[in-house]
Amino acid sequence: MTDEPTFLGKIKDKLIGKKQEWAEAGRGLTGTTAPHEQRLPPGQHLVKDWPVLDLGIQPQIPKTSYSLTLDGAVAHPITLSWADLMALPQSETVSDMHCVTTWSRYDNKWKGVSAEAILALVQPLETCKHIIFHSYDDYTTNVRLEHFDQPDCLLVHEWNGAPISREHGGPLRVMIPKFYLWKSAKWVKRLEFVTTDQPGFWETRGYNNNADPWAEERYS
Repeated sequence: MTDEPTFLGKIKDKLIGKKQEWAEAGRGLTGTTAPHEQRLPPGQHLVKDWPVLDLGIQPQIPKTSYSLTLDGAVAHPITLSWADLMALPQSETVSDMHCVTTWSRYDNKWKGVSAEAILALVQPLETCKHIIFHSYDDYTTNVRLEHFDQPDCLLVHEWNGAPISREHGGPLRVMIPKFYLWKSAKWVKRLEFVTTDQPGFWETRGYNNNADPWAEERYS
């Protein structure tokens, strides 16, 4: 295997266009909201498997060449190798996940580096309000710093006791379980800490900037 990232597939223009049509049509909207105490958000249905959704490109990134850059409005910008990541404190959590395409999956076991550990390492400046996640397939998505700074948020490399597969974002992806899954970027390569919001790939194509499933924030 090459020591450099490779890219399998090509951008699915039809898929992207279809999902933009869903946003315009309000696909999946029920017009209801629910408290977080209600485990299944409005308009969602349970699945037992883990559906694969991407833009068509699935990067294959050897751990020997993997790097994660943490920069922007932080006191201590840094670039971490895979070995550096594994040397950080490792955390395990169990959480549900919810996709805007209306499926939810309960009781996922994650292992990775907690948001707390990442934030302690870089120390965001007081002016920092958002994080932009950048992926190896050039995908981006934006979240509020306060939404990432939660006990259940991690940069994960294991799911249910095994390394996360390439199609699900391995070797490392974001997991922010209280928001729709498009905010949990796959194949993450950079966390850019910023002072002003910068909507990402889907947010500029009709999807909600916040993405709370219980408020049914599917689209803008």
